[in-house]
Amino acid sequence: MLIPYNDAASRMFAKRTNWDLTPNRLSVALTAHRAAGKPLIDLTVSNPTECGFEYDSSAILEALRNPAALLYEPNPRGLESTRRSVACYYAARNDHVSAEDIILTTSTSEAYSYVFRTLCNPGDELLIPSPSYPLFDFLADIQDVSLVRYPLLYDHGWHIDFHALEQAITPRTRGVIVVHPNNPTGHFTKQAEMAKLNTICSAREMAIIADEVFLDFVLEGDQPASFAANRGALTFTLSGLSKICGLPQMKAAWLIASGPEQWKSEALARLEVIADTYLSVNAPVQLAIPRFLEERHTFQKQVLSRVRRNLAELDRQLAGQKVCSRLIVAGGWCAVLRVPSMRSDEDLVLALLAQKGVYVHPGHFYDFPSDGCLIVSLIAPDRNHSRGLEALFAFFDEAL
Repeated sequence: MLIPYNDAASRMFAKRTNWDLTPNRLSVALTAHRAAGKPLIDLTVSNPTECGFEYDSSAILEALRNPAALLYEPNPRGLESTRRSVACYYAARNDHVSAEDIILTTSTSEAYSYVFRTLCNPGDELLIPSPSYPLFDFLADIQDVSLVRYPLLYDHGWHIDFHALEQAITPRTRGVIVVHPNNPTGHFTKQAEMAKLNTICSAREMAIIADEVFLDFVLEGDQPASFAANRGALTFTLSGLSKICGLPQMKAAWLIASGPEQWKSEALARLEVIADTYLSVNAPVQLAIPRFLEERHTFQKQVLSRVRRNLAELDRQLAGQKVCSRLIVAGGWCAVLRVPSMRSDEDLVLALLAQKGVYVHPGHFYDFPSDGCLIVSLIAPDRNHSRGLEALFAFFDEAL
């Protein structure tokens, strides 16, 4: 007799892993579509290594051949030379960061786990923006942390709803997560919003956790300030090579502690013990990070050029129809489309896949509060992007 995973098996395994692992309708439909060999235009693509960007493969592979990798010199914060190169990355943005305040990790997910463990007892709460990326729920479950949403509001651009944020704070709230810019809305935290977050968090001895993986991909306006040099409240800033250099396979990231000296020093001491327990970042990649960061400009130039071309093509096609529109996007790799709410977003995505062979993400995937939003990637190869949009808008023209 088969035992349902979430029934009898839950008595053996930890509750934190008692997820519903039943494939959702979208993944089942997408798998069946591919298995049938049907044409597919994927407008959800987010893996830069599969999007036709050019990499200097010789430089990347040569950077991994450093003879120093044959020596084992464990440092819980990561190699000092590598941390200095990360500090130089911020210096180029006019943000002063000390190498001593940086801890290297294998991913931003690992950095989140370090921060969650440092701040939270089981059942403590962290505030997260809505909409935002769905990975947070799993990261929190694994660390026995509860997530509480605070909304981003759209009115000629995105804004933090500070009234709702403050209403969501309880005695168990340990920090506020901001994604700068947000994925998928492209909202950068504005200077006034940073100041307000500092006021709220410092008054309540809460931390700011800033995810800045898309920080370099600015589509409009001036270069935004990083949270890495924030002094107004205890702040943990996360970033890494996955987006900055388009190298997710290298598994290299970092977290930076900043804020009032007494809180920063205490946080770093605790984080160092956690990092020393795992020592997870391998030597070849640590030694290669300085070269990888040097190569980022070529990659970022390609990405920004494509994103702007795809955004212009999206606007061109939007101008030729009357039922869909897009929301303002200031940064990142995605665009949010407003579409007719003639059925749920999930049903729309399933119908679009079945009838047009185009796959997009429904708004609920990113915790949009209501139907009528679809999310498309802006880094898909130009021709695929254009053809996919044509099919998407034809779908709505035919349906209406």
